[in-house]
Amino acid sequence: MGRIEILKIGLAGLFIATIYLVLSQRIDMGGSGSLLVIAAMIGGYMALNIGANDVANNVGPAVGSGALTLLGAIAIAAVFEAAGALIAGGDVVSTIKKGIIDPSLISDSNVFIWLMMAALLAAAIWLNIATYFGAPVSTTHSIVGGVLGAGIAAAGWEIANWGTMGKIAASWIISPLLGGIIAAGFLYLLKRTIIYRADKIAAAQKMVPILVSLMMWAFSVYLILKGLKKLWKTDIYTATFIGFAIAVLVFLIVRPMVKKASAKLKNDRESIGDLFVIPLILSAAMLSFAHGANDVANAVGPLAAINDAVANSEVVSKAEIPLWVMMIGATGIAIGLLLFGPKLIKTVGSEITELDKMRAFCVALAASITVIIASQLGLPVSSTHIAVGGVFGVGFLREYLESNHDRLIAEIRDHYEGEPPEMVEAFLHQYETADISEQGALLAQMKNTRGLLKSDHKRLRKAYRKELVKRSVVIKIAAAWVITVPVAGSLAALLYFTIRGIMLP
Repeated sequence: MGRIEILKIGLAGLFIATIYLVLSQRIDMGGSGSLLVIAAMIGGYMALNIGANDVANNVGPAVGSGALTLLGAIAIAAVFEAAGALIAGGDVVSTIKKGIIDPSLISDSNVFIWLMMAALLAAAIWLNIATYFGAPVSTTHSIVGGVLGAGIAAAGWEIANWGTMGKIAASWIISPLLGGIIAAGFLYLLKRTIIYRADKIAAAQKMVPILVSLMMWAFSVYLILKGLKKLWKTDIYTATFIGFAIAVLVFLIVRPMVKKASAKLKNDRESIGDLFVIPLILSAAMLSFAHGANDVANAVGPLAAINDAVANSEVVSKAEIPLWVMMIGATGIAIGLLLFGPKLIKTVGSEITELDKMRAFCVALAASITVIIASQLGLPVSSTHIAVGGVFGVGFLREYLESNHDRLIAEIRDHYEGEPPEMVEAFLHQYETADISEQGALLAQMKNTRGLLKSDHKRLRKAYRKELVKRSVVIKIAAAWVITVPVAGSLAALLYFTIRGIMLP
């Protein structure tokens, strides 16, 4: 272990020690007070791990595409995560995440405190392990697994809501599949409307304002429904109308800006991608704000429940979040991101597949739209799985399209076998630089004048098959997703029995 890593661990330890020093001066350490301080330290540890693991999904694509530097992304995410937690994190939180256990079966407040401590610590340890191995996992699923495992250990199998758990298990497939399909769909739209056009600048001037306006609609609705729901609760229709009004305003502002900026660009894909830099920066900020508002509850929800149980000596389904509890969550997420976030940012941004600015834009747009669709359909989805699924989606679409392109070029060369090389190259140049509609006409003309292609399609498909998504990373991440709930649950059960054994006389 290098000096830098030791320093990072030391700073993380200093944050947790600071929680102890501050609270031990304010809280009576006798009786349940000491348990509350210990729980606060565990909550701080959980918040650190949320910052280290989960935030990468919001900024990873922007960093991988080069729209943001690593340092810039960390700064933006840290500020907006903390702002989301403190401004829109809410005053009341559900103590039993997603209704996965029945709290009425736990009558003893001490048992409830031990259960929550075990769940919180187990989720934090699992996130720590996943971050070490470079696997982005769902923090919500981690705490769900922790509460489930500790709940079963405390009150038996009948405490679990298995119907809810079935829906959560289904989200392992639903979340990445939805995110991947939507992200791939937007990338294909970009290719058809901009990348495959001969005059890419003219196409970008037309499409980019529309796409940016769509992004602002999606993020406006997403923030209203998810990020601001604890400040202002409204319905999908009101949120959609407000989002549409914002999108129209953005379109009127962005359209002349894109026209002016694109006039200075080269007529190639890389230059056109620069038009997506500012939208990517905005998406990173807005995703981080919404994430801070929603997922801070994963760190402070159990802690708020413990605080309420200590204060009132009873088990409640909802608990108020004191400012000091929210501060632990918000500060811990920001510090965890600063110290340990870069590893997962690199995994999401560059280790799964190569992301340029257009692909990253598609992932960010898919993340917000998928959450909106899923929430209205009542589907239990994970923002982590959606974002990573979006990266998978654009990567696998690239594989398919580039393999098909290379195979088609090989077929053309095979078809012109025996002809002068300069004639073949002239046709290929004409084909490659033609508009997408003209390419189809060129191929049809070639087939009409020279007969059917005589290539061995099966041989060429095999020869030009590409792998642009790293399978080893996909397998590692998918495996981590599948085992998150059972591992966190098993660890929480073990920790519950350990805590109970220590606390009982």
